[in-house]
Amino acid sequence: MIAKSPVPGRVKTRLTPPCTPEQAAALAEAALADTLATLGRVPAGRRLLVLDGEAGRWLPPGWQVVPQRGGGLDERLAAAFTHAAEAAPEAPALLVGMDTPQVDAALLAEPLSPARRGGADAWYGPAADGGFWALGLARPTGELARRLLLGLPMSTPETGRALLDRLTAERLAVHHLPVLTDVDTVADARLVAAEAPHSGFAARLRAMRLPDAVEAHDAVEAAGALGTGSPEQADGALGTTSEVTR
Repeated sequence: MIAKSPVPGRVKTRLTPPCTPEQAAALAEAALADTLATLGRVPAGRRLLVLDGEAGRWLPPGWQVVPQRGGGLDERLAAAFTHAAEAAPEAPALLVGMDTPQVDAALLAEPLSPARRGGADAWYGPAADGGFWALGLARPTGELARRLLLGLPMSTPETGRALLDRLTAERLAVHHLPVLTDVDTVADARLVAAEAPHSGFAARLRAMRLPDAVEAHDAVEAAGALGTGSPEQADGALGTTSEVTR
């Protein structure tokens, strides 16, 4: 997971307002904890958290924490794959965004199982906003990751399509994962919480008791942001918060 530590004012800034920075960070921490727990149930030989900041109590056992490398988001994602490839050469690697705390372990475990992954060179999970929430490579290398990710336009409605075009150009057989919603706005958060009502994320959102009026605020914000991309590359659909599992 390429993640930012859930520090108020540094994560989920598109939730403020109507959330306070502290509430936004609390939701980010819940999403992070839920995603880590889910991915912990997916069979993997190695679990890496590529982190900007310090690990907290939300980090479960069994994860190796490494600092982020690179400047822009495209560089950091490519560096995460490079680190995974160096740590376990020839092993497949999967990068998953933490902005989808509703993700189910079975959704990933089945297509990535040895019995099902034959013939797939890559796994691609599209996000509803045009980005992507997952990217997997059957035979990752630093060179391949750089070709796929460096210079990729990030946090735009065309990010996912641009990545798919690069996967196609590399002649990779791509297994498509389901479309999921990233948590960027409070409207997104409510939709995701409804999809995963028993999650820690949903419980945290319910406890905040945000007024229904925030839906109108979200609609106006979404209309104004359409086509401009997210102002917070650290928290979008792969995104900043993402995870590499092996």
